[in-house]
Amino acid sequence: MCSIKQNLEQVTRQIDSAAQKCGRDASGVQLLAVSKTKPIDAIADAVGAGHRQFGENYVQEGVEKILHFREQSTPLEWHFIGPIQSNKTRPVAEHFDWVHSVDRSKVARRLSEQRPNDMPPLQVLIQINTSGESSKSGTQFEDVKALADEIDQLPNLELRGLMCIPQPEDDHDSQLAAFAPLSQLFEEMKASRPRFDTLSMGMSGDMDAAIASGSTMVRIGTAIFGARDYTNRQ
Repeated sequence: MCSIKQNLEQVTRQIDSAAQKCGRDASGVQLLAVSKTKPIDAIADAVGAGHRQFGENYVQEGVEKILHFREQSTPLEWHFIGPIQSNKTRPVAEHFDWVHSVDRSKVARRLSEQRPNDMPPLQVLIQINTSGESSKSGTQFEDVKALADEIDQLPNLELRGLMCIPQPEDDHDSQLAAFAPLSQLFEEMKASRPRFDTLSMGMSGDMDAAIASGSTMVRIGTAIFGARDYTNRQ
């Protein structure tokens, strides 16, 4: 069984290879280690291997981990990547550095209002529902620019880009097709926003296609930490 350090090295090699295939510099692709459901010891192993950016889906679990490492004086960067219920925005605003899943103005306003004044602005991404399914989180393509304009007016948020979780596709060409609309929109919006620099898309099964499509941040969990246990999550 490979160690977490070895897994991180392997994923980094995969990112390097995918970037090389499409003529990109691998330094332009950030690896976010998705540590949801994983124990603190596993995250500590990743930290010991030199990793500093972690993604969490569950508010209470994520806050507990953040507080633990803060007590250890370990400087880490924490990203909230799960759906946000409007009644749980306060702990997200008070503890996380990034939020990938802003999809409506109510959540954006609450995050800004609840962000402590002694903390830097919360870095946020707009999550887009690329499949158009009503059961999926994310705003619709036609509503993205209006939401971005609203976020631009909120004093404690800084809009950095877009995020998506597309429908799983088995083949590379289908994955590229799924990412293409988001990539195009990202490039259009980036032209008028100097800090609009983050395109969060790609997981273990579609990372190569995401990188070929311009992703600047891939979210990898199982390939680093192993299979997850979803019991008793909140």
